[in-house]
Formats: sequence, C-alpha cells, structure tokens
Amino acid sequence: MTNLISQIFKNKDKKLVTFVTGGDPDFDTSFEIIKTIISNGVDIIEIGMPFSDPMADGPTIQLSSNRAISKGIDLNDIFSLASKAKKIKVDLPIILMGYYNLILHFGIKKFVKKCKENGVDGLIIVDLQPEEDTDLINELNNNQVDLIRLITPTTNEDRLKLILNNASGFLYYVSVMGITGQKSANLDELRQSVEFIKKHTDLPVIPGFGIKNENDVNKICKIADGAVVGSSIIKIIEENLNDKEKMLSEINKFSKDLKNGTKI
Repeated sequence: MTNLISQIFKNKDKKLVTFVTGGDPDFDTSFEIIKTIISNGVDIIEIGMPFSDPMADGPTIQLSSNRAISKGIDLNDIFSLASKAKKIKVDLPIILMGYYNLILHFGIKKFVKKCKENGVDGLIIVDLQPEEDTDLINELNNNQVDLIRLITPTTNEDRLKLILNNASGFLYYVSVMGITGQKSANLDELRQSVEFIKKHTDLPVIPGFGIKNENDVNKICKIADGAVVGSSIIKIIEENLNDKEKMLSEINKFSKDLKNGTKI
C-alpha cells in the first residue's frame, strides 16, 4: 500500500508537520489558518477533531477544542476542512487526529468512507490501543488510509513490535511524557529512542510534544525525520482572538520560521 504519506518520505528532506484544532476559533478562520500554513510549505497537516475530554492534551489544545465545539463544529465540518485543504494542494498529506470515541459514535465504516472521500490520508487516534484496533484497521486498509501510531519514551521492545504490526505512514514519537504543550524534549534521550525505534522499522520517526519554535524544530530534525508543532500555533490563535488579521499574520511568520527550521 503506497499512499501519499509514504510518497512524501521518498525524498530525505526533513518534514514539518503542523497541528491545528479544526474549527478553532470558527470554521472560516480555521480554514484561513490552514491555508496560510500550507502556503509556507508545511509537509503534512494534522487537523484535530474537537472533543470534549481530550485527556492527552494540555490546557492550550483543550481550550481550542472548547472554542470549536462552542461554534458547533462537528465531524462533517472537519471533513469539509480536510477537503478544502486538499484542493489547495492536492499532494499534501492530511491527517485527522483525535479520540476513538468520536469515530465509534460516528460509525467506523462511515467515518473511514468519509476520510477517503475528503482527501484524508491518515489518522492518529490518541487513545486506541493496538489490542483494540482490528475493526478500524480493516476499514483503513481497504481504503488506503494510514494509521499513524504513537510511541512514547516508556514503550519497550515487545510493545513496540506489537504497535508496529499495524502502523503505517510514519511513527509519531511523543518526545516528552505528560500532556501536549508543556516542557521541552531531552535531546540525548530522544536520540537514543529514535535509534532504538529505527532498529525495528523503516518507518520515519517524527517527534511531537514540547517542540515550540524554529530552534526546537532544527534540533529535532538533526535527530529524527521531522518535527510536529501544535500548541505554539494554537497559542497564537488564543492570544489574538479579537484580531484576526494579527492572528493570521503571526501564524504566517511563525509557520515560515518553522519550515526554515527543517533545513539542516
């Protein structure tokens, strides 16, 4: 199964992955934000599916989820954002990130069909354990949609092998323990973890959590295949809710800088 995510890793450039919560602070502004980030050469876009109890996320992303939910954003809006993003850049991989409850509630078959129809290339399901992923994996495989797995600093060898069974696209390495948007990654530990993971798989490894700016991206890209930045972008949204123009201009500058950080 070769799909878009595997394709973009064929060249060895380091990849910038950005995360925004879909529909934050409202649908139209969310699309403007995504459009701005795409125009600055991001390699993969992650769109968060708003959820009322995002337990792995820190206060910044929780609040962004609440803002989207308060505007009535639902999964159909998220699919619409994905589809609109794909029309801007047809070869840009789009990943939806969120919690399994949303998918179960929507219906697994219907959800994956919607992913396929709207240009979604992969999923990151924060709370889906490998022991419980059979129903979803079958649908995803039938539709060429990747399941991107999370690996943490506490993942041991046996667990890693189990996780790798159904992983595809790339591996999202949670570079700090705890919730998103908090402390920064320890680079020595990160280097050891990436080496350990690479002994078991050819999949690219991209750290996220605790990566806040261009400098962090640059350091991480020297060790791994790219970097994920989310909370810092959402912070810009949160700080400029009353000034959309300033919000977009700051995100424009910030996403340019982040992309610059991938050049090593």
